[in-house]
Amino acid sequence: MNSPHPRPLSQCWERGGYTNTLLCGSTILPAITPSSRERSPFRSKAKFALPSPSIGRGAGGEGCYPHPFLKYLPLSGNWGWVRAKLALLILLFTPQLTHAASVIVGSKRFTESYVLGEIAKKVLADAGLQAEHRQGMGNTGIVWGALKSGAINMYPEYTGTVGEEILKRKGQTPEQMRTALAQYKVGMTGELGFNNTYAVCMRRDKAEKLGIHNISDLRNHPELRVGMTHEFLKRKDGWEPLTARYGLHMQSVKGIDHALGYAALVNDQIDLIDAYSTDAEIARYNLVVLADDLNFFPQYKAVFLYRLDTDPKAIAAIRKLEGTFTEAKMVRLNAEAEKTKNYTLAASLYFGDAAHKTAETGVSGESFPSQLARWTTRHLTLVGISLLMAILVGLPLGIVASRSGPLGGFILGTVGVIQTIPSLALLALLVPLPFFGISPTTAIFALFLYSLLPIVRNTATGLQEIPPPLRESAAALGLEPGAQLTKIFLPMAARTILAGIKTSAVINVGTATIAALIGAGGLGEPIISGLSLNDNATILQGAIPAAILALLVQSGFDLLDHLLIPRGMRTPAPRR
Repeated sequence: MNSPHPRPLSQCWERGGYTNTLLCGSTILPAITPSSRERSPFRSKAKFALPSPSIGRGAGGEGCYPHPFLKYLPLSGNWGWVRAKLALLILLFTPQLTHAASVIVGSKRFTESYVLGEIAKKVLADAGLQAEHRQGMGNTGIVWGALKSGAINMYPEYTGTVGEEILKRKGQTPEQMRTALAQYKVGMTGELGFNNTYAVCMRRDKAEKLGIHNISDLRNHPELRVGMTHEFLKRKDGWEPLTARYGLHMQSVKGIDHALGYAALVNDQIDLIDAYSTDAEIARYNLVVLADDLNFFPQYKAVFLYRLDTDPKAIAAIRKLEGTFTEAKMVRLNAEAEKTKNYTLAASLYFGDAAHKTAETGVSGESFPSQLARWTTRHLTLVGISLLMAILVGLPLGIVASRSGPLGGFILGTVGVIQTIPSLALLALLVPLPFFGISPTTAIFALFLYSLLPIVRNTATGLQEIPPPLRESAAALGLEPGAQLTKIFLPMAARTILAGIKTSAVINVGTATIAALIGAGGLGEPIISGLSLNDNATILQGAIPAAILALLVQSGFDLLDHLLIPRGMRTPAPRR
């Protein structure tokens, strides 16, 4: 097999007496050839050094790195083989997790953004481009970060959000916004044709009973229960500036998901919510929008933000959407999405009744069994890779932690602290890092971190519980410390270690649903989508398979315990 790499193969990865050409660009090449001076990489104390990305470029455009994460992996010391396996895992599996889409469209986690993302995907496909829509990636900060980092090519946004939240400059014209966005290598289309401003909503019967018509009327009713989306509570054009402008002093304010807020309002659990003026729920639930009598909210004209280095053909295609919407048309599309629970079907209405009928018959839709197979396959891939990485790293860490001394306490303390970090916070911390971003790699690394504690702790506990007489017997046999560990101690602790791996696997199956928040897929996709639609049936499409998968994983490890652990170590000895 000929390598597409422009450099000699011997320069792909060198260390002392070794020439390693494991993977270069997209080609698998012959691996390690030891010199006569140094036969085993396990005995080496020398440091591995992956080549600098500046030395030539392979097919992947990153030197010899199939993923930029590899250049941050230190490969040295006695555990170099562990780190090398991690590198190999990323090399082998990352290409399988990354779709070869030429244009990636992102969207935020609310109905209208989903629908606009589906429309963009269809427009790009009609222009002959391969496109992918990563639905519901998160709030403004996450999706904007994904655009800046190049993880996505474009996403629907609003001029008010661009000015107030992204650029943090008030009163900017569209041209001023484009000039400022160009500094981030981002462009902005013209207006799509409708204004989706923020609004404050109440139930009509309660508003009429209390005589509330304007936002300023709320000054006389501080007892009303307020439920605002978490993003709106902290936005520069959100709740805090709004209350300051209107002089409001509400006594009960809580954060709530956008879709769940409507349900809570209808069920009289809260009295006020923030809404988008094109939300279909406003008409469906007969809600009243309080007049912004002090003109606090800016205009939120819908646009698309895109990277300037995106294929010009894609930019031209997406600009064809400019001026083709009206507020009434967008409300209708949102209503269709809420009614059918199908964003693709709702998006088809934009292209006319014929396209809608075609989508309605299922010609252009994906069947549920196919979706479930895709979600489950991706879910198992995320869980499997992260768990295998955790085993390769967790076992050596557990062995070290089993020994008395400050290092063992430090290891157990560190993995324990990692376990306490909320999953959403961990993703938010990882996404801005250059070698992660919005990608499956980020989800895998987060799951890997969450998997460490049970494996490290159980490995350390299993080894610590080996009775001293047995340790003395092992030493009396004349075995080297390494042989004692591999031939006696680890087999005796195997059941405890396997229990830790099982715990990590089951936890991983449930936690992996967060991967959908950054477009990494899995069974979290229908759960996140269902939350946006406030549809329990859609949520259960992901929740039930995830629960079943967790039970199957647990049963599988119970079977492994029965097959791999000798009976004498599984059951207590009979009493005499």
